[in-house]
Amino acid sequence: MLNQPMMEKLLAMRLQGMVEALKTQEQDRAINDLSFLERLALLVDQQWSWRENQALARRLKAAKLRGPACVEDIDYRAARGLDKTVVRALARDSAWVRNHENIFVLGPTGVGKSFVASALAQKACRDGYSALYLRAAALLRELALARADGSLRHFLARLGRIDVLVIDDWAMAPLNENERREVWEMCEDRYQTRSTVLTSQLPVSRWHEQIGDPTIADGILDRLVHNSHRIEMRGESMRKKRNPPQDEKKE
Repeated sequence: MLNQPMMEKLLAMRLQGMVEALKTQEQDRAINDLSFLERLALLVDQQWSWRENQALARRLKAAKLRGPACVEDIDYRAARGLDKTVVRALARDSAWVRNHENIFVLGPTGVGKSFVASALAQKACRDGYSALYLRAAALLRELALARADGSLRHFLARLGRIDVLVIDDWAMAPLNENERREVWEMCEDRYQTRSTVLTSQLPVSRWHEQIGDPTIADGILDRLVHNSHRIEMRGESMRKKRNPPQDEKKE
């Protein structure tokens, strides 16, 4: 049996992975054929993997991504205009996050924009970056609440520290004066230091009118459009394909 005081000390030092590896080694007779350094290397590898998995779980929980999206599950068979080469290049090592580049996922409702955006953010989490998913309407509500209770500066600072900010359904409605100024501050804080992923049903050419004030709109778009990638999707809603009308089901 393993020495219990030693196990307790390992747990006190938060070396859970090493404890699990020791228990596995105790059950494996072949482990006795390995040298001390070889066994120690296995313990260290297990602890490292455990720590990395725990950190990833925390990042994914904090990201609040929409569903279990991942780049490996993106469906390229549907006629949605998705370029597999472009998406896979972005996902390969999340270099776009390291280079503080933005991504726009554009297209009509139901074609899977949110899934693609969340999948790219999830891959960024796997590559060690932090992320946060927010619908545009929820973001604007959070900004309004922070403005009302005096925590706006703190909230903007928190957003400014997130490596990948996913804003879903961007530019669905015109911004009021407070909203556009706060969005401008958010974009200014993140410009060339963090990455933003926007999904929108509207083309980029329509965003200016949705923001409103020409001067602020120019400032916001200059910071968003500079150094950005566009993924333009098309086609019919995939929700319709998954849930056809009742009369079609009967046929």
